[in-house]
Amino acid sequence: MDPITAITRGGSSWTPEFAISIDDKKCIGCGRCYKVCTRDVLELIDRSEDEIMEDDDDDSESISSKMSLANAMDCTGCGACGRVCPKGCFTHSPMALGA
Repeated sequence: MDPITAITRGGSSWTPEFAISIDDKKCIGCGRCYKVCTRDVLELIDRSEDEIMEDDDDDSESISSKMSLANAMDCTGCGACGRVCPKGCFTHSPMALGA
């Protein structure tokens, strides 16, 4: 199936790129993406104790939360989440309807 395409108000063709994954190893749980998403696609979840301990072994900051794609099918493909993410955690891709 072909990816979804749309028309901007000015008449230009546009192919939205939907959030398809978040790299939870990079995510610092800052919530910037959550604040810009107007569709409740994202959810901040607590990291497991094992994940926190793994991060401590890597000499990185101990981060207690991470973002998840809770309602990926509600994503409109605007890309705002990826633009505000300071760690580049998001992967976006054009998708077919219902995919």
